[in-house]
Amino acid sequence: MPVVTAPTVLAAIDVGTNAVRLELARVGADGSLETLHQERDPIRPGEGVFKSGEMAPPVADRLVATLRRYVALCRRHHALVKAVATSAVREARNRDAIVERIHRETGLWLEVVSGKEEARLICLGVLHRKPRTHRAVLVDIGGGSTEVVTAVGERPTNLWSLQLGSVRLTDVFGASGVVPPKQLQIMRKHAAEVAHKVLPARMAGVPKMALGSSGTINAVVGFAAREGTGHATIRELSEAVEALADMGPAARRKHFDPQRADIILGGAVVLEMVARHLGVEAVASVTRGLRDGILVDLLRRTDANFEDLDLPEAALAMGRRFGIDVVHHQHVAGLALRLFDQLARLHKLPVSTRPFLEVAALLHDVGTAVSFERHHKHSYYLIQNADLPGLMDRERELVARIARYHRRAAPDPSHAGLAGLDAEEVRLVRKLSTLLRVADALDRSHLQPVTELSCRISEQKVAITLRTRGATDLEFWNIERECANFKRVFGRTLAVQLAK
Repeated sequence: MPVVTAPTVLAAIDVGTNAVRLELARVGADGSLETLHQERDPIRPGEGVFKSGEMAPPVADRLVATLRRYVALCRRHHALVKAVATSAVREARNRDAIVERIHRETGLWLEVVSGKEEARLICLGVLHRKPRTHRAVLVDIGGGSTEVVTAVGERPTNLWSLQLGSVRLTDVFGASGVVPPKQLQIMRKHAAEVAHKVLPARMAGVPKMALGSSGTINAVVGFAAREGTGHATIRELSEAVEALADMGPAARRKHFDPQRADIILGGAVVLEMVARHLGVEAVASVTRGLRDGILVDLLRRTDANFEDLDLPEAALAMGRRFGIDVVHHQHVAGLALRLFDQLARLHKLPVSTRPFLEVAALLHDVGTAVSFERHHKHSYYLIQNADLPGLMDRERELVARIARYHRRAAPDPSHAGLAGLDAEEVRLVRKLSTLLRVADALDRSHLQPVTELSCRISEQKVAITLRTRGATDLEFWNIERECANFKRVFGRTLAVQLAK
């Protein structure tokens, strides 16, 4: 759950396909992050996943043992932790059982992020504090997937996730040893076809130099580039691929650490073909990446003054795809946020929960795309399964529950729709969904008759004064129906009146 005050130490855990990594960082007075401790364990969480479709028990045992140790380190530093899993766990059929076991045995909630959310975090990590006019194209090659991002400043303009990775390509084509020319040609063709299916054919405005953020890219560029440079041209990348294909395992280990040597050709092929598709002239390696993005994201979640403009835009984009009444939803969101701000002394929720209410308000009727009848339940399902960059799985679940309770059954603690939430989450959903119900009632006609509202809190009552235009009979009729639930949740009588 979000916290109110900024912690002294933040922790980022990255469960990749090839390795698990931990970074602990201290928050400076100016919002900077100073690294305190780093660990990397090449335990191969993705071992066998791309062939069998499941994480094998011995691999899960290694993962749990590693995370248990990381959690102990985080507790020692009293750190706020965010743990993220990428393609290997994402694609494992038994991912839910793995996540549940990790939580049961370590107390850690592992967030299995979508490819687009992974790309957003990488972008945030690499481009944090870049000038607003700075244009960039970013490539990150993991063990199971490759993320491509175009950005202006630190804000992504496009996010793509490709099912190409160093471990995946190595496993599929058996490329850990010497690779004959014909097999290499097939590998290159496969990587090019995947890139062509996912990435646009023409990438207008892409810089001539792509940024490569992963350890695999750093290793490939370091091998391919001329001495003294931090970048490799397309020609140099192609020559590196040819050279690596001719090497056996022993020869590769002379150039790369043992944990990376057997998968380096797969990563090099992916980098070469993605760079060619992007039309860049060269790739420069950078040291920042996913873990840095996790830390920046954590830092922003603890900053009450930070406003994430991308999240409501993503919610609206989703709503438009399902044909929502955009004007109504934006108006309800505006009313709900005004209620949140003016009733802060009453609801006593962290400011960091404000975006949950906004997204739920922007998407509360999205379920009507399935059916108007029971659309609140359809809204819950659609939001719960949506790809909304900026929301963790648990946060998206809370947003979905808030939207689910915008109508019909009241969010009483005993209601089946609140099952599976802890006591704090139940209180959060009840309070925010009640504010959403009031805001939605104030635009029941979908004609936006309420132009302004102000709230006054007393010991017994919450008085809301409205300035309106046009008829408000339907709105007042619906508000009366919300008074009983409001009193149950907030312990105050709700009174709504027109301004004199």
